[in-house]
Amino acid sequence: MKKLMGKLEELLELGGTKKDIAFLIISGISLVISLAAPDDILPFNIAWVAIILCGVPIILEAVIGLVTAFDIKADVLVSLALIASVCIGEDFAAGEVAFIMQLGGLLEDLTVAKARAGIEKLVHLTPRTARVISGGSEKIIPAEKVQVGDILRVLPGETIAVDGVIISGETSVNQAVMTGESLPVDKTVGDDVSSGTVNQFGAFEMRASKVGEDSSIQRMIRLVQSADASKAKIVGLADK
Repeated sequence: MKKLMGKLEELLELGGTKKDIAFLIISGISLVISLAAPDDILPFNIAWVAIILCGVPIILEAVIGLVTAFDIKADVLVSLALIASVCIGEDFAAGEVAFIMQLGGLLEDLTVAKARAGIEKLVHLTPRTARVISGGSEKIIPAEKVQVGDILRVLPGETIAVDGVIISGETSVNQAVMTGESLPVDKTVGDDVSSGTVNQFGAFEMRASKVGEDSSIQRMIRLVQSADASKAKIVGLADK
């Protein structure tokens, strides 16, 4: 049964956002026609277009959630309302509810997609390598191998690999990714610098203080991923 539900869910996802937008436009037009046109102009209520295009996916999603995870949420209640409206002959009401729910679902999907795009952008900003000074020589190593206390040299235009403190040199750092500041911030000996930020002008040396998963850029990625994956308590309450 779960395999069948999985196939059904894949079928619903075919076409993606473009399909959803097209269905919403067609459904919206059908509802306007149903509201404005006389009842006898067509052999059936044109609102059925919205019921089929927007309502059927909601019902199928509710069934999939119930069968696979016994997930009782808003889709179940909406499905009951749709079926009840059709049974009592309120076709326009059924189409209207389906249209509004699908519109809300589309807006939610677009918001989630934007958040995921932000996560991908953050991941791409994560430095891959670091320039470590050891025994008087300089070598480039993977950023994840940097240890707390290591001395790093950062050249102009390079992304800072880990969090640390400047011990030599002066520069300006673009911190837009972390703070949203539009202008670079001047940094000198004793100032903190964060991973993921970009060294703009002067070369400097720094001592690593937070590395790997403890670095600022990695913590930001985890926070965004956590916010994207989990629902707020009020959302769960609203579903119930």
